[in-house]
Amino acid sequence: MPAGTRSRPGPPPPAREDDTLDSPAKSRATHRTIETVFRMERARIVAALARFTRSVDLAEEFAQDALIAALRSWPETGVPDKPGAWLIASARRRAIDHFRRAKMAGGKLALLGIDAELEAMPEHVEPDQGPGDEMLGLMFVSCHPVLSTEARVALTLRLVGGLTTEEIARAFLVTETTMSQRIVRAKRSLSDAGVPFEVPLGPDRAERLNSVLEVLYLIFNEGYSATRGDDWMRPQLCQEAMRLGRMLAGLAPEDAEVHGLIALMEIQASRMPARSDAEGRPILLLDQNRARWDHLLIRRGLAALALAQSLANPPGPYVLQAAIAACHARAPTAAQTDWMHIAALYAALISLTPSPVIELNRAMAIAMAFGPAAGLELADQLAHDPALRNYHLLPSVRADLLMRLGRHEQALAEFERAASLTQNERERTMLLERAQACRAKLEREVTTLGI
Repeated sequence: MPAGTRSRPGPPPPAREDDTLDSPAKSRATHRTIETVFRMERARIVAALARFTRSVDLAEEFAQDALIAALRSWPETGVPDKPGAWLIASARRRAIDHFRRAKMAGGKLALLGIDAELEAMPEHVEPDQGPGDEMLGLMFVSCHPVLSTEARVALTLRLVGGLTTEEIARAFLVTETTMSQRIVRAKRSLSDAGVPFEVPLGPDRAERLNSVLEVLYLIFNEGYSATRGDDWMRPQLCQEAMRLGRMLAGLAPEDAEVHGLIALMEIQASRMPARSDAEGRPILLLDQNRARWDHLLIRRGLAALALAQSLANPPGPYVLQAAIAACHARAPTAAQTDWMHIAALYAALISLTPSPVIELNRAMAIAMAFGPAAGLELADQLAHDPALRNYHLLPSVRADLLMRLGRHEQALAEFERAASLTQNERERTMLLERAQACRAKLEREVTTLGI
């Protein structure tokens, strides 16, 4: 420094957000951070511990213990640099203590192996850098065929998705008590059946992976077209299914059907901004403003489909369904949709997975490609299928085709029947409005004929 000059004090260091908060506010901010971190890392903590404890119930309990420890410690010590690693290390210590106490109390030699494995588990594990087999194993356990479909969905959202019991109950319109009992029974069923926490190999892996994909698509569909209640859609479930699907793709990157399911969900989800009006009333596919579709999701979905098709020979059910969705996504307008190709894709899908619901979709595609009479002929054949007896979309499709053929009286009866079968209030209102439109046309016809 030159002689005779005086150093000027530099600007004070910028205040950290925490420094500007009083103690209660700082504590609340820390608690919010803990809750956020725990929600993000919970599934990985449970996955890591369940592998050693052989129990998702115990793994959840130890993860919850770690959360309690963080709530006690972090407001005093501050949030650690690697909060996920801190939580998993804390949960691991509680698991070790639990099995040591159980071993000493019962003298059970069987516990020695678990205790030793937990001791060998690294003290510092970064959850987002651990082996993917643990998360994949948690998915396979949550979606095990020993459980009912409802139980698989609930347990997957709870263990892998990290949703609270209250959130899952609200999404499926049941009480929190009912959902809690469903999850408890599912865990008990896994324990009673001795389901191992492992990633299956060989033919069993493919079968079990199909169960995982089925559960994810069930979750997505409940969000895309809610089966009951006042809401036409529940976007949170769609988002969660897509998030879990992307996670699964990272764990099973060579599986074509995984990428096919992601493509299917993302392309379908792209339509959601256009599937309802400002008042929440449903807008059917052919009437949607395609400018409102999410074109980023379409691009992502088409990229996932291209990857799936490069891995699939021949294509599986989810790849074929994604290809059908892609036909809609690529069409600038409803009139430019390649319905003949869609009908052919449905025929290929039926050859793989025969289903009256898929046949009904094919009937609509045939109607669009070859005329409503051709589609109605196939739909009429399905009218006697027991599986569709109480399926509201069968009379809805028949009503639509009858209306196009000018058979308004029959269409009116079918729209009213469809409305009586659906449990979704928005859909019921739409079907009754279409029934009313048929009634108005009938009245005009009567007036025109002078009857």
